[in-house]
Amino acid sequence: MAERDGYDPGTPSWVDLTTPDLEGALRFYGGLFGWEFEDAGEEAGHYHQALVRGRRVAGIGPAQPGSPPVAYWTTYLSSADVDADAAAIGEAGGNVMFGPMDVFGQGRFLVAADPEGAMFGVWQAQAHKGAQLVNENAAPTWNERMTRDIEGVKRFYGGVFGIGFEDLPDTPASTYQLLKVGENLVGGTFAMPADVPAEAPPHWLTYFWLDDVDAGFARVRDLGGTVLRDPIDSPYGRYAPVQDPQGGTFCLIRGANP
Repeated sequence: MAERDGYDPGTPSWVDLTTPDLEGALRFYGGLFGWEFEDAGEEAGHYHQALVRGRRVAGIGPAQPGSPPVAYWTTYLSSADVDADAAAIGEAGGNVMFGPMDVFGQGRFLVAADPEGAMFGVWQAQAHKGAQLVNENAAPTWNERMTRDIEGVKRFYGGVFGIGFEDLPDTPASTYQLLKVGENLVGGTFAMPADVPAEAPPHWLTYFWLDDVDAGFARVRDLGGTVLRDPIDSPYGRYAPVQDPQGGTFCLIRGANP
């Protein structure tokens, strides 16, 4: 089902963009996806929720003054107890960078870095349950932890969040692992290819679905962004990583199976 009203703990449930150019980001992503936006107001730092048919799909918010002038997407894992997760993150070698804190009755969250340095969020839902629409045009469809240490990813996220792992068919286990919560596949972890520059840090990567993904690649360029690699046709869909004008990196995909 494309519509969602909740997520099991450990499941990616929300993504948001932090950007040094809020107005520029709203123009870029509005033009790329046709998103409409809802401004949470001055008290919330003008955090914007992106909407598809009135359903929340992602967030866009301004960077704090003095932050590096680069945009980035954050993946949030659903939680039943953010405070317990904060303690577990530290015990497992991660670092809680911000929080836990409450957000206007919407939820309680933290932002952390795992032992390899990849940043992620944890979201305990209150009124805001997470993305209300997934796996369809202009909505998020997959989250991937890009790593140089798959075994380390398995130890940390398995130990802290109870996430299970499964081999991707016809793919070496050292190259790709699927993330599972219960019997549900909820994401993947991918060994960064050798041609990825050594200075590229480990990170979480968000995939957004577009029915006409090639038109989406053209819009990225027209709107001032960059298509980072030639599109690839895979058993799981046609995709390529792209970057917005402020440096926020994500993937566009036309999936073979929602």
